[in-house]
Amino acid sequence: MLARVRNLINRLGEAIEAFRGVARNGGLLRLELAWGCSVIGAWAYGIAVVVYAYEQGGAEAVGLVGLLRWGLAAVVSPFAAVLGDRYDRRVVMVASDLVRAALIVAAAFAIYSDAAPAVVYLFAALVGIAGTPFRPAEAAYTPRLARTPEELSAANVVAAGIESVGIFVGPALGALLLAATSTGTVFLATAGLILLSALLILDIRPPSPSTSERDADAAGTVSEELLAGFRTILANRRIALLVGLFSAQTFVDGLLGVLIAVIALSFLDAGASAVGWLNAASGIGGLLGAMVAAALIGRGRLAGDFGLGVLLFGLPLALVPVWRNEAFALLLLAVIGVGNTLADVSGMTLLQRSAPDAVLSRVFGVLEALLLLTVGLGAITAPALVSALGTEWSLVVAGLLLPVLVVPAWPVLRRIDLEAEVPIERLERLRHIPFLSPLPEATLEQLARAAVAKTFKPGDEIVRQGDAGDRFYVLTSGSVDVFVDGAWTATLEPGDYFGEIALLRDTPRTATVRTREETHVLALSREQFVPAVAGYAPASGSADAVIGLRLGPGRATFVPP
Repeated sequence: MLARVRNLINRLGEAIEAFRGVARNGGLLRLELAWGCSVIGAWAYGIAVVVYAYEQGGAEAVGLVGLLRWGLAAVVSPFAAVLGDRYDRRVVMVASDLVRAALIVAAAFAIYSDAAPAVVYLFAALVGIAGTPFRPAEAAYTPRLARTPEELSAANVVAAGIESVGIFVGPALGALLLAATSTGTVFLATAGLILLSALLILDIRPPSPSTSERDADAAGTVSEELLAGFRTILANRRIALLVGLFSAQTFVDGLLGVLIAVIALSFLDAGASAVGWLNAASGIGGLLGAMVAAALIGRGRLAGDFGLGVLLFGLPLALVPVWRNEAFALLLLAVIGVGNTLADVSGMTLLQRSAPDAVLSRVFGVLEALLLLTVGLGAITAPALVSALGTEWSLVVAGLLLPVLVVPAWPVLRRIDLEAEVPIERLERLRHIPFLSPLPEATLEQLARAAVAKTFKPGDEIVRQGDAGDRFYVLTSGSVDVFVDGAWTATLEPGDYFGEIALLRDTPRTATVRTREETHVLALSREQFVPAVAGYAPASGSADAVIGLRLGPGRATFVPP
């Protein structure tokens, strides 16, 4: 028992230190504040748009605006996310904010000038499209600013907490401004919040000098660029499972958005105010979930935490019919809120640490599109479900959907946690290589997990001059001699590395490397090494500098291949 208490205290201490790290990390802090402005502004604007549409055309107009805003955003999101991998993610976020703010201001002037409602609806659709690059770029940029895995988890906890608060503050702000002023004024106020988000992001100093996320010359064809996010998800079972469970959760979230009203008005017969209370309970649970997630920082079981969060999001819904009591329903909705935040924090962190940085924004773009589509599909399905099964059985079916999916997937989630363990010694070796050290922590972790330990006997040729390059090597013990055109040029010791020139320049091996004694190395394949280094401008530039020094004028000072 004492050991468990000490372990909990240690984890809380690590969590507190991680949160302090976020507060001390100026870039992360500004990014979190910008995210808060963006969330609050988006919710306040959304409330104003819905009220305006209802006043102009009733429920049908509200449905039309919702379809335009979320439907078009879902279609555009995977493709707009290319911008976050192609260009500086700070610039992408700022551009998204500026365009959104300009469109909202234009919509305000359309209202002031008594333009046709269709004009305001069109601006609402364009605002939704303009906002699609922001979240994928923000989620993909966070790992670059985080200095440790714990700090990355803490940043995601803070972001989830900000989102939960934004769900309260944004609608409240919109409602208060609507009561005191007008729809046009609310539009202008939300545009101001989004501009503040842009200013905060502009003030972020990147961790290393870079004008773009990727070198334009390294880009593939248009179709390859657009579909890279889909291909990455489909090719990686871990990422595919996370995205699939995320999508299932948001489908149930869409069901829940309708079923909350059914619970309040039909099952509990508690009146319209109960709808608000049940939603509020979920939001409060979300804040409690942020505290739970904070306590789990550093535990190293992100996939298990994600599965638990998804379970908690669904199972309480199936328990609502057990007792027709408003307090009991509020408690269950609070548990759902805890599960939502726990799944969001752990799932987002896993994706950030699993997907390659070069396509990370596009992976989040695909996820964003799926979440928008599945939540809409859930909202459409809920009335049919209630009509076919009745209220109580609809709640049971909706609540059991996620457990039915998560329980069979639990062994895979456990394997993900085992595979996600970072070999610290390998990570430190890679971190001391000049052109790998600038890489984001998540990318270094991926390389450390992917590195393969190999052993060579004395006199073995690890690489031969003129052969095709297929691996990058780091010496962990022993020593090797380097020969160019048969002449000895250098001896490499533990901590030294070779093989990067053939991979990054796409040329044959420029030297032969032969062991002097039994030698142990870490090997990274071309498929692992090249995207990580060439896809990140600071690392690529550093590698070019190393290659230049090794080749030297006329190859006279060349060392390893």
